[in-house]
Amino acid sequence: MKIGVFDSGLGGLVITKAFITAMPEYDYLYYGDSAHLPYGDKTSGQILSYTLAAMRYMIENGCKIIIIACNTATSITLRYIQQRFIPEYAPDVKVLGVVIPTVETALEHKADRVGVVATSATVRSHIYREELHKLNPVLEVVEIAAPELVPAIENNDFAYAEEFVQEYCRSFADCDSLILGCTHYPLLKQVFRRFLPEVRVISQDELMAEKLRDYLARHQEIDCCLGRNGGRSFRVSSFNKHAEKVASTLFEGIPLTKA
Repeated sequence: MKIGVFDSGLGGLVITKAFITAMPEYDYLYYGDSAHLPYGDKTSGQILSYTLAAMRYMIENGCKIIIIACNTATSITLRYIQQRFIPEYAPDVKVLGVVIPTVETALEHKADRVGVVATSATVRSHIYREELHKLNPVLEVVEIAAPELVPAIENNDFAYAEEFVQEYCRSFADCDSLILGCTHYPLLKQVFRRFLPEVRVISQDELMAEKLRDYLARHQEIDCCLGRNGGRSFRVSSFNKHAEKVASTLFEGIPLTKA
């Protein structure tokens, strides 16, 4: 069986690459719902519908554990999926998100003020603020929505994205740490770091592999079921003209296929 990684588009490929680099022996299935991106401007009902369809597809295609690499989908759907959907549809499958591991990493260092840059839907949910305050109730949290970044990344227009990053960074200059709260944003992490040299920029591709490895070590009932043939499959719900170009920068020679 496979490790599954789900995202609303191609951003989660960055997380998948981190997983494969750290744990190359496992079999992986990546599914990007590029037909409906960006999730950040969708309603909660739409996001839940799209994510449930993706979960069904990935379970039917042999995933034993699924990481919802999309912060927007995590913030809107994870609790429902874990508490309602999975117990009825596939009780032996585990579904994990990216928010709590990111929050834990953010608070490993002393901080009085933490910034969060994310999609509009993630910011509206205030999931990062809520989870950060569970661990540090007096922490100041600065949340900024960045709706322009995902479309720019998906269209391979990084120069356009950089203009917005520079503008957003002005709001985070006084933060101790900045959470890049979208799995597309690691593709811009060096830009954020260039504009915020004194701020600790937290990028999910740099933390999720270790978190997953620790989880599998603690859950042998999952780990023992996972295939170890080094298999990789990258699937999307719809192609756009830039999708393969973006994917090829991360995984040379492994084609995207339509689900």
